[in-house]
Amino acid sequence: MTRRLCFALDLVDDADLIAEYERAHAAGAVWPEVTAGICAKGFEAMEIWRTGDRLLMIAEVSDDFPRAIEGELAEVDARWEVAMGRFQKALPHAAPGEKWLPMTRIYSLDEQ
Repeated sequence: MTRRLCFALDLVDDADLIAEYERAHAAGAVWPEVTAGICAKGFEAMEIWRTGDRLLMIAEVSDDFPRAIEGELAEVDARWEVAMGRFQKALPHAAPGEKWLPMTRIYSLDEQ
């Protein structure tokens, strides 16, 4: 069964850095090994949306998400995280070292 999860993260509030971050995430720009690692972790679908300096990730994940990745995929994932780190700013309520924070669904039209 697929689950939908949402995560939030802020970007450094700098128009040039935000534009560069978007270019790094454009179709075909993400390193192929990063995409393979995302799938290996159990992501079945993912979108990242932006307003201002706030990002929202909407993900559909497998029942066994998150799966550990090893070897080259883990190494490339770590390099990507470092490369993207200069653009990202933790949310004010994040613990030290936390980036993408899970969000809690508080409303569903289907449940009304």
